[in-house]
Amino acid sequence: MTALPPRIALGCGNFGGIGSAPELFGHGESEEEAFALMEDAWSNGLRWFDTADAYGGGRSEQAIGRWIAATGNRPQITTKTFNPMDAGADHGLAPERIQRQLRTSLARLGLDRIDLYLAHEFDPNTPLADTMAAFRDAREDGLVGACGVSNFSAEQLEEALEHGEPRLIQNEYSLLARDDERDVLPLSAESRVAYEAFSPLAGGWLTGKYRRGEEPAPGSRMTLRPRPYLHLHEERVYRGLDRLAAEAENRAVSPAALALAWALSHPHVTGVVVGPRRPDHLQPALAALDLELSQDERAELASFFD
Repeated sequence: MTALPPRIALGCGNFGGIGSAPELFGHGESEEEAFALMEDAWSNGLRWFDTADAYGGGRSEQAIGRWIAATGNRPQITTKTFNPMDAGADHGLAPERIQRQLRTSLARLGLDRIDLYLAHEFDPNTPLADTMAAFRDAREDGLVGACGVSNFSAEQLEEALEHGEPRLIQNEYSLLARDDERDVLPLSAESRVAYEAFSPLAGGWLTGKYRRGEEPAPGSRMTLRPRPYLHLHEERVYRGLDRLAAEAENRAVSPAALALAWALSHPHVTGVVVGPRRPDHLQPALAALDLELSQDERAELASFFD
């Protein structure tokens, strides 16, 4: 059976862009900076890289493929499809589009097989049975090792399970995004579907980089793509960040390491995807692996933001 991502995977969503936002294609990390991040991750033992066809409009997959070709290193790869490759381009999970996008992903990565292939979003315009059948065909053809879903609700995951065998769900989960505790995490555990958390630092908010009364630093997500995080700009969150920083100082770790350890310590979380912007940003993730939190300690940290 195909292996699934480990406790920490390198997120490559900032290579050549900021996620799948067409207006930011060409921003984010340059190929040279992406190479440095991949080299640092590899030297620190990370062997699974996470990307998507639309990250940077294909630039992320392209950078990974060129790095693999240049170094001879072969990380295991998660990639995804749904979002458009440029403004106005088609999107979705129709079987013919999946077949086309999978071929182009393989070409950009320079690989003949992708280890884990995900539906990046739920497509309301395509029957999920058709999508899962296309994923099954890709697996049977040897083009992917395993398939899964991302940004799915519990109801959508349940429907996917009726029509296929998603091995993993990748959703947002952090101290500042805990909705999945209500239904998605219990369902994934019950169904033996691995759960991988993306944005475990809430776009950098849990690192302590955003402070009340201060303008965000140039080049940060709050200057490039603030919309997903505007709801965090409130006193309740700032108070929680203050308490998280104090608790981290008591433990002689960074707030980022403590926040990552919190996500990893959920009994049903298989792993997290971290997206460092510089090589030194990877250190909190490595430190988090050495932190053990009891369920009482998890609850106390979560209460900081209630």
